[in-house]
Amino acid sequence: MSLALARKYRPATFDDLIGQEAVSQTLSLALDGNRLSHAYLFSGLRGSGKTSTARIFAKALLCENGATSHPCGTCTHCIMAAEGRHMDIIEMDAASNRGIDDIKDLIEHTKYKPSSARYKIFIIDEVHMLTNQAFNALLKTLEEPPDFVKFILATTDPLKLPATILSRTQHFRFKKIPQNLVLKHLEHILNLENVGYEVDALDIIARTGAGSLRDSLTLMDQAIVYSKNFVDIGTVTGMLGIIEPSLLETLLGDIMLKDSAKVLAFIKMASDYEAEMILDELTLYLKELLLSGNGKLSPMIIERFFRVIAESKGLLALGSDGEFVLSLSLFKMMEALEIKDIDTMIRGLERELKGVEVSEIMVTTPVPDVSAPAEIITITEEEIVATLPVKKSVEEEKVKEEVLQYSEPIHETIVPNIQTQEVPEEILQEEVKITAPLSEKTEDEIPQEREQKTASPEAPSQSSTLSTQPSPNPHQKTFDSLIKKIYDRNYELGACFERNIEFENFMDNKLIWGSSAEGDDKKQLITHWGVINMFVKELFGFETKIVNIPKKKIDPVSVATKESSIHEVPAHQDADSGSMIEDIEMKSSCIAPDAGETEAAKEKDPSTLLEEPMIKEAIALFDPKKVRIKRNT
Repeated sequence: MSLALARKYRPATFDDLIGQEAVSQTLSLALDGNRLSHAYLFSGLRGSGKTSTARIFAKALLCENGATSHPCGTCTHCIMAAEGRHMDIIEMDAASNRGIDDIKDLIEHTKYKPSSARYKIFIIDEVHMLTNQAFNALLKTLEEPPDFVKFILATTDPLKLPATILSRTQHFRFKKIPQNLVLKHLEHILNLENVGYEVDALDIIARTGAGSLRDSLTLMDQAIVYSKNFVDIGTVTGMLGIIEPSLLETLLGDIMLKDSAKVLAFIKMASDYEAEMILDELTLYLKELLLSGNGKLSPMIIERFFRVIAESKGLLALGSDGEFVLSLSLFKMMEALEIKDIDTMIRGLERELKGVEVSEIMVTTPVPDVSAPAEIITITEEEIVATLPVKKSVEEEKVKEEVLQYSEPIHETIVPNIQTQEVPEEILQEEVKITAPLSEKTEDEIPQEREQKTASPEAPSQSSTLSTQPSPNPHQKTFDSLIKKIYDRNYELGACFERNIEFENFMDNKLIWGSSAEGDDKKQLITHWGVINMFVKELFGFETKIVNIPKKKIDPVSVATKESSIHEVPAHQDADSGSMIEDIEMKSSCIAPDAGETEAAKEKDPSTLLEEPMIKEAIALFDPKKVRIKRNT
């Protein structure tokens, strides 16, 4: 009588187990060291050796040579256990005997000692099929059975077992058998059976078995019959209804070459196969290419192909036409080759920009005009602050705050004829306004100078040039683009930014703006500072630093009233030296916060006023020889 290969070559010892070394080694050490438990649980994939291990363990417990990991196989107990007719080894199928009455009968058997052996062993297969009442009835006996009783439970789904059962057993987990071990075992069996084979055909069978040795041996039985004692690729693929791997290799080559005609020919040929099977086989083939590392396809391309296949299987699950889904998948795989990865794009951009001084994503500062006659230097607000004393009295702080409140914001002061450094022409045209108390000239002299300047337009002074309307800053458009980008990202943030931030200047990789944000607007700008800073670096350059100059929000009515009391005297030409001299003028009301101090300031001698903190700060910015102080009446 012919037996199935799975039964004919069932393991008889722990050494015969395939791919379960951890389980066999642990049980062997427990037998040899006499450290036995009263209940064991074997769980794992179908065909992984759970029932075979239970029978080997039972035979090892009953051998006449004692509990040993290597039973003799010749004694009466070993022979009866191997033949499945031992009286003290009781196997129970929980799938068909799952009720509480069946468990009551089993518990009744545990009360009686074994007939001839050392132990009475109960093997319960598919134990997860028992009912809840049956599990509850088994709990007490499973926890404290008699000394001569051993329980061996087997299941393919341990998650369905109650925690009370799991806590009363030693749990052994059987893993999937690796494909290479299944392949070697199949070759060994075919050599014993004197059947010819192709290794690639056995590899397909082992892969189809998916880690189950019993499933692989069952397919092997079928292949031997179908192939007439010679197992080759053609017979195996025809028997399993799958496509040959060589065709998949050719298909991927045509996809890489974007040969649409050959891909269409494959689709027509594959109409006899199931589309889902082709996609599954294609996935397995891509997996082999990735793990083999032969370099035919990069991991990025394999990942894109896998995404296409996964989406296509989702369409098949919706009941779509298989041939259409397969065609769509193959053409999408060709389109996926057109997409460049980010690293490739970055490297290409670097090659394009290599050696180019001006980048499209960088905004450089304008080149200074060499032909400009004026020799000037730019003094920023940071440099002014650096020259001031570190410690200031409360009165000085109040004075400075009052001055900034009633005067126009001054962010950059251009001092002519001090140092030979040139700046863009648009900066030359900015009006310089510096106010300080007192002057040597009288009010009668001021209209005369203005009449002289008006009468000779052919030789206008530099002060009148500086007082002209400034030309538009070329970076204002870039700043407007910044506002637009912030609007596109977050409309409320863009409105807050436009409402509170005013562009001042951009030079030397410094973006200078004035901020009047307070309260909720200030919190919103701080919260979204990362987005604003990112757009600034994108438009003005990655090395751009932001200089924020706070501005106070002032009542327009009060500002108009107070500004009307401030006189601005432009710079005039010194008759002796011919150099530009700044006339510094400031009403005493801007220095003293109250009327009493204002009257006291008017009575002071001009020489003593030079010691005033605000006067010293203003004079420190210029050459003392080029500063005149005039008193206002």
